Amino acid sequence: MTTDAGNIFSPLPMSAADEQISTLIVSESVRIERIVSHGHVSPEGFWYDQDWAEWVIVLKGSAALLFEHEGAPRLLSPGDYVLIPAHRRHRVTATDPHKPTVWLAVHHR
Repeated sequence: MTTDAGNIFSPLPMSAADEQISTLIVSESVRIERIVSHGHVSPEGFWYDQDWAEWVIVLKGSAALLFEHEGAPRLLSPGDYVLIPAHRRHRVTATDPHKPTVWLAVHHR
C-alpha cells in the first residue's frame, strides 16, 4: 500500500520477529520501500540476486552488507548509501540488535 504523505520514522516498531517492509511508492520502473530491521540478517547461505538495481541508504541504526567475492562486509551508518547493480549477489550480515535500523530502498530497472 502506498500513501501520498507521511513520516519515514513514524510509526517505528521497537521490535519485530521479521523485518518490516513498507512500500512507499510504486510504478512500472521504480519501487521505494522503507525497511525496518531489528538485528535481522540474511539466512545462512542465502544471497540476494535481483533482476533490478537497488539503491539503499541507512537512515537510522547500522548494518553490514556483504557482496559476493568481497573479503569483508561494508559497514553502513546513518547517511551511508550503496548502489547495488542488478544480479550483484549480496547479503545482510548484521543490523543493530539494540535499536531499529531504518533503510530506504529504491528499486529501479
